[in-house]
Amino acid sequence: MSVNRAVLPASLYTAEQTRALDSTAINQFGIPGIRLMQRAGHAVFAEMLERYPKVKSITVLCGAGNNGGDGFVIAALAIQKGLDVQLVCIGDSNFEGSLKGEALEAWQQLQVLDIEYQLYEEGILFRGELIVDALLGTGLSGDVRGLFEEAIVQVNRAETVVFSVDIPSGLCADTGRVLGVAIKADITVSFIGLKRGLLTGDAVDLCGQLLFDDLKVPGQVYETCPIECLQITDADLKRVLPVRSRRSHKGLFGHVLVIGGDHGMGGAALLAAEAAMRSGAGLVSLATRSEHVSAALCRCPEVMVKAVDSVKQLQPLLNNADVIVLGPGLGQNAWSEQMVWAALVAEKPIVLDADALNILVKDDLFSEFDEKQREKWLLTPHPGEAARILSETVAELEFDRFGALKRLQAVCGGTVVLKGAGSLISSGGLTHLCHAGNPGMAVGGMGDVLSGICGAFLAQGATPEDAACIGVYVHANAADRVACTQGEIGMRASDLFSTLSKVINSKYE
Repeated sequence: MSVNRAVLPASLYTAEQTRALDSTAINQFGIPGIRLMQRAGHAVFAEMLERYPKVKSITVLCGAGNNGGDGFVIAALAIQKGLDVQLVCIGDSNFEGSLKGEALEAWQQLQVLDIEYQLYEEGILFRGELIVDALLGTGLSGDVRGLFEEAIVQVNRAETVVFSVDIPSGLCADTGRVLGVAIKADITVSFIGLKRGLLTGDAVDLCGQLLFDDLKVPGQVYETCPIECLQITDADLKRVLPVRSRRSHKGLFGHVLVIGGDHGMGGAALLAAEAAMRSGAGLVSLATRSEHVSAALCRCPEVMVKAVDSVKQLQPLLNNADVIVLGPGLGQNAWSEQMVWAALVAEKPIVLDADALNILVKDDLFSEFDEKQREKWLLTPHPGEAARILSETVAELEFDRFGALKRLQAVCGGTVVLKGAGSLISSGGLTHLCHAGNPGMAVGGMGDVLSGICGAFLAQGATPEDAACIGVYVHANAADRVACTQGEIGMRASDLFSTLSKVINSKYE
């Protein structure tokens, strides 16, 4: 029976948690470790044959740990299939003597087939049509060095398709960070527990197509490990935004007020306002500088636009709004600071982005509001803004995005979205991860569209955490739909408006 390994589970795990799952399957459910290793090897080999049925030769690179043991199983299967197998091992001169446990058992089973192996050395040629990376697994902690580093560099220079076993060697399973150097795989097959680090940070450029196989581990095994990180899925979208009643009217879906668009920056606020309208808000108002009113009405007449030069003019709009989106094109001047303070003291659900975040940091406004007040806040910083909030460099923040998210939420309160490849969301409990999205989103205005989407979902009754999760998910999937039709380079933020409603309503092909 064919197995669809392209369907990734929602639950994500650390390396330690995955090892615990593996141990539970072996010790409490009586599944021999060698059997799990054999299943892992079979899973990778099956994918190889399905994708490359005419392959005649492979190179299998193995370390001395259990990841290498998976590689031994793959080598054995390939030999039995009649393939030419080049087995290259990295270790000391007594490589066989360094093997332990299931890896040793897999090695002994391989030796029955009378295979020869080579110890890796500089200048060795990889002759296989495909390369299997079974060098280093999830136990790696420090940077890759020595012969492992040389081998990884050589693999990355080769113009050969690479299958990584469980994780690309050199990648941190917990953070998605490269540990010195890492394999750039075309296909990665992960096992038992999907590692959270495979879906964010550097990993998005290194895993290639990510596949998963649970190795037939019983569902009860997963019940022994508390879930701390979840992927956002279509099921979350349907749960938060159920099918509307036929008797619905605009008053049921909230009134979003977007505040922003200082001199010369009117487009950002308008993008947010239109995004809110296209994401299902019942009413959308825009408070902006007078110079932008005519353009806004021409662009999107459904948005109610008001010229606002003072807090006095803003107050009636604040009173009528259910949700506030603050920050797109706001600027950082006296007018901007007045808008920020007035919006925050209104004590309504609020999306904080862009210059609103910068003003919060500059004026140290986080300390002005207690934890209960900040529960209504939904903050959407990109790494640069997040680094300023934490008084860190972007490099320090990206070193461990999961840790950075935790620090951000502790400082900011409320719900925090750490944008980037593999965006992360937290309200202090579970971490949520969005694996969708593409490089075409690296363009001005995308964050403004996200703010409007999140504001619309807040207005429709979602909690800040749910609004952030499905907002990020819809935003990323809308961009992926655009990329499918026109490519990534040259994508504009406003291009998402053609697909937003389709994603929300599950009407895309």
